[in-house]
Amino acid sequence: MKKWIYSLAFGAFGIITTEFGVIGILPVLAKEFNVSIDTAGWLLSAFALTVAVSSPFITAFTAKINRKLLMCLVLGAFVLSNLLSAFSPNFTVLMIARVLPAFLHPLFWNISLAIAFKEGGAKAVSTVMTGLSIATVLGVPITTYAAEYFNNWQASFFLSSVISLIAFLGLLFFVPSLPAEKGQESQGQSHVLKNPQLWLNLLSTILTLAAMFSSYGYLAAYLEKVSHMNGAQISMMLLLFGGMGILGNWIAGIALSKNIKLSARSFFVLLIGIQLLAYFFGSIFIPMVIILSLWGLVHTGGFLVPNIRTTRNIPHNALEFVNSLLTSSYNIGISLGATLGGIVIARYGVQAVVWMSIALLALTFGISFISLERKESETTEKEAADEVENPVMIME
Repeated sequence: MKKWIYSLAFGAFGIITTEFGVIGILPVLAKEFNVSIDTAGWLLSAFALTVAVSSPFITAFTAKINRKLLMCLVLGAFVLSNLLSAFSPNFTVLMIARVLPAFLHPLFWNISLAIAFKEGGAKAVSTVMTGLSIATVLGVPITTYAAEYFNNWQASFFLSSVISLIAFLGLLFFVPSLPAEKGQESQGQSHVLKNPQLWLNLLSTILTLAAMFSSYGYLAAYLEKVSHMNGAQISMMLLLFGGMGILGNWIAGIALSKNIKLSARSFFVLLIGIQLLAYFFGSIFIPMVIILSLWGLVHTGGFLVPNIRTTRNIPHNALEFVNSLLTSSYNIGISLGATLGGIVIARYGVQAVVWMSIALLALTFGISFISLERKESETTEKEAADEVENPVMIME
């Protein structure tokens, strides 16, 4: 594998840190710009919704442009957007600064994963996706800590900008020129779209991510209002959550490799149980620390379960196409979850937000017992498990 693939992995870390980094400082931004916490939540949901809408189209519109140039453009846009966010005079400007780079967000994934597979196969793809997995569990606590350490919410965006700048320089100086290849239409796409199980899996993916982010998107606010933690304690709790998430990602991969259906259903049940505990014991400091550890441990399974469940029976020549649909589904789910969570908070308060997550998890758990797969496309659990040998590479 070529060493410059690590530059792509760091780029992945940068753009995901920008996407999720606002989660830890939503309460601070709500106070700074005098908006409600549910309105501040649109900084996450609007970003995700923009990615979901642009994902199926943006790569096709730029098919003839040098791939290195495009990836540098994406990271450059993220550097500038974070700087604009840091100097935003009002909430409207901050929202614009968040949404504009989101249109380019899918470009990086579509290009970097395709290039990585071409240059180094599954190992290279796994390396790039490692940047994503680390960002999803560490991006939030480090940006939250930056804001707390400097006692300034702007520090969070400055840190995200520096990360994206380092990734930009890595691409610029270490990645060779990558001329665009003549486009070739994917075969088997129309056949895949006729499979009703695919659409059921995509719906389940949306609901799963909506369930996760309806509560996780407001975790900092929950810890502040319900658990009565200060900024430093919240930063430590988010770091604990992320650290346990890394362990949980590894455990989920092992479990899914043995039995996909059982592991998926166990994920839903466990996350429901943990959020019930958060509702009843979230106001007590020590129990909440333990609950957060378990929450982080289980939470990352929600990134793996939908991907493995959806892609296990997809022909190889249609995997890239299906992954693009999954990218949209993930971000639709994130946006939907943040929106629904905000509505619950506005009407019933922060503590009640877990009930929205529980309801969505219960619905998705019920859907897991529905199968629309055709007999000719069915695979055994053993065959499906083989697809999970390297779970990180199909994380998004």
